[in-house]
Amino acid sequence: MTPKSIALFAALLLGACSGSAEEEATAPVPVALVTLGRAEPGTLAEQVTLYGMAEAGPGGRLTLSAPAEASVVAIVAPVGTRVAAGAVVARLAASPTTRVDFIKAGSDAQAANAALARAERLKADGLGSNAEVETARAAATSANATRAAMAARTGGLTLRAPAAGIVETVTAAPGDLVPPGAAVATISHASDLRARFGVDPALARSLRPGTVLHVSASGGATAFDVPVETINPAADAQTRLASVFARLPAAIGIGAGQTLSATADGTARASGNAQLTIPYAALLDDGGQAYVYVVARGVAHRRDITVGVARGDRVAVSGAVRAGEAVVVAGGTAVEDGMTVRTK
Repeated sequence: MTPKSIALFAALLLGACSGSAEEEATAPVPVALVTLGRAEPGTLAEQVTLYGMAEAGPGGRLTLSAPAEASVVAIVAPVGTRVAAGAVVARLAASPTTRVDFIKAGSDAQAANAALARAERLKADGLGSNAEVETARAAATSANATRAAMAARTGGLTLRAPAAGIVETVTAAPGDLVPPGAAVATISHASDLRARFGVDPALARSLRPGTVLHVSASGGATAFDVPVETINPAADAQTRLASVFARLPAAIGIGAGQTLSATADGTARASGNAQLTIPYAALLDDGGQAYVYVVARGVAHRRDITVGVARGDRVAVSGAVRAGEAVVVAGGTAVEDGMTVRTK
C-alpha cells in the first residue's frame, strides 16, 4: 500500500470513530413531564364513622297508661302512626271489678253525705256535738274524693296523645285485661328527639362535646350537621360500643327508630411519628410498598414511605421525605428513579 493510500485509510478510520462519539454525545436523555406538589409539616384529624338511630330523649317519651283496671277495646293508632295532640290512640272499657268499685264509691259517698246531714240536724236540735259533725264531714269529704277519682278514671278510658308525636310502642292488644297504671302505648315526642350512635371506645376518646357530626338518615332524608351533645365512653355490655348522643332538630322530620349514620373529625393526631403531609395524588405503590418521587435539581428520586391518616386530598406520611421537598403528583407512572423531569 502506498503512503498516500495509508494516509487516506487512516483519515477515514479517524472520521468514523469521531462520528460514533458525536452520535453518543448527542443521544437524547429520557425526560418525563410531571406536575409537582409540596410536602408540608402538619397532622391530619382522623375521620370517625358512626352508626346509630333516632330515639326519644329523656323528656320525649310519653306513656299512656290505663287509669283503672280495664279491657282493651281497640288500638286506634298502631306503632309508627304519627298523631296530633289529642288524637285517640286506644279505647278501653271498665272491667267488672272497676264497675263494682265505681258503684261502691258512689254508694259510700251517698251514705257519707247522708250521715253528715243527719249529724248537722242533730247538732242543730241540741242532740249532737261539734266533734260528731266534724267527724261526719271528714268521712263525707273522703268518700266524695274517692267517688270523684273513680269517675275520673272510668271517664279517662279513651287514651289520647298528650302531644304530637309518633306511636313508638303498643304493649296491649284488643281483649287484653290491663291493671291500673299499666302502660298501653308510648309516644315519642318530636320536640325531644336525639340520635344515639355506637362507636369503638378507642375512637370515642377522639371525640368531644361540640364536635360536628355530618348525619345522613335512611329513607333519603337530606343530610344535616349537629354537634355532639354528650359521650358515654363506657362500652355497652351487648354491643361493646361506646355511645355518642346528639339532639335532632324537630324540623328535619326524622322519627324514632330511623337508622342514621354520621362522620366526624376526631382529635387531630399524627400517624405514628409522622409530622408531614403530602398530596394524596403523589402516592405510588410497588407491591405493597408506598413510595413517592422527590424532585431535586430537575431529577426524580424514589423515596419509600409509610402512609398514615388520609383526609381529603392530603395524607400523613413518614419516611425519607422532608418538609418543603417537591413531590411528583401527576406523571409519576412514567418516571424512573434518577430520571430527569420537567414540569408542566
